[in-house]
Amino acid sequence: MTIKVIAVMFIGLAGGLAVGSGFVAFLTVLGIIPRLTQLSKTMRMIRHYEWAVVVGALTGCIASLRDPILGISPYFMLPLGLVGGVFVGMLAAGLTEVLNVFPVLAKRLGIDGKIIILIMAIVLGKIVGSIFQWVYFVHH
Repeated sequence: MTIKVIAVMFIGLAGGLAVGSGFVAFLTVLGIIPRLTQLSKTMRMIRHYEWAVVVGALTGCIASLRDPILGISPYFMLPLGLVGGVFVGMLAAGLTEVLNVFPVLAKRLGIDGKIIILIMAIVLGKIVGSIFQWVYFVHH
């Protein structure tokens, strides 16, 4: 291997470590996973949430490097999109709850007592978006 290849490998590894560390710090400092388990009333499953984030991040990295063609039926992709959408939606709901985005937004929109409707609209939007992405972009 040439010095150029070794340098590129080192820079890629260093960049990956920096981004990964930032991602972990982001989740840790804001307490997103614990808050997500509180919102969903699933505190006993916190380890599953943590491992889902780790496995999802690793799978996403590997998939983005390899650009796989799955060739799976769209009927099988629907549940995958649904599960992905639920997870991303719940993670987004946990993040916005931690940052107090919804109370401020609800007050501005004049729907103070209906924050749950606002949260469910965003979660369902994430689910539909994930299903569309899996069926249209990943399948083709």
